[in-house]
Amino acid sequence: YLSTGLSYGAISDAFKIGTSTVHYIIAEVCTAIWDKLASIHMPEPTTNLFLRSSTLYMQKWNLPNCVGAIDGKHIRVKCPANSGSMYYNYKGYYSIVLQALADAQYRFIAIEVGKQSDGGIFSESTLYRRLKNGTFNMPADTELPQTNINCPFMTFPRRELDDLKRTFNERLSRARRVVESSFGILESKWRLLQKPIETTPDLADKIVKCMCVLHNIVIDKDGMDELMLHEIDQQSSNFGETEQLSPTVNTRSTRRALTTRLAFAQYFLNHPV
Repeated sequence: YLSTGLSYGAISDAFKIGTSTVHYIIAEVCTAIWDKLASIHMPEPTTNLFLRSSTLYMQKWNLPNCVGAIDGKHIRVKCPANSGSMYYNYKGYYSIVLQALADAQYRFIAIEVGKQSDGGIFSESTLYRRLKNGTFNMPADTELPQTNINCPFMTFPRRELDDLKRTFNERLSRARRVVESSFGILESKWRLLQKPIETTPDLADKIVKCMCVLHNIVIDKDGMDELMLHEIDQQSSNFGETEQLSPTVNTRSTRRALTTRLAFAQYFLNHPV
């Protein structure tokens, strides 16, 4: 079901079982995979995990103090019964939103799945609240390499902010491509995501979480499929639509954010690739 995207009806005919049984099996298996394997292949992030992720971002993408890249993806769903506009997005279709923090190896460090009405604004997410209140085990501030500039560890957003210099945006886009490629790999592997998921929103949430854990398991067990990654990077079309995550309702930057942004921009200018 997940890998082929076959309908309940097609699976029912193939295995000579009722569609309600298909629904029950899918719900039970997806729930079990998430409940039993998420703690192994998508564990609660620790400070050491973030430090390892930061090391890989520096080694692979020359991005210091980056623990992950955050982005969102619309997951198409069939119009839920009696939902009104709750799941209807501004792009003109029904969806749930997968928000994800990806490491430099295209694995998901943390995810959150929600409806369009509460998933499109980053400041409404649990990820944002944990980063804001200091409960996400982020490492302490440290100096940027080869400098005495003390900066926090960052989760770089997908958006390229207009007031940053070109060199900053170019370096920032590397983190953006990592999480976009993670979504591309996810959708390429699990074809169910290439069409609307025809089930209830609650089960759709479980299915998406299950696929994200399976995504990590495949990478953990088999490594990265470099050919698939190359094909994804070369494709001009998006794998579904990514959701531009607004970091906060108030768009005015704090003094600390501006200072940090300037420090990174200056570092990138002084340390070109």
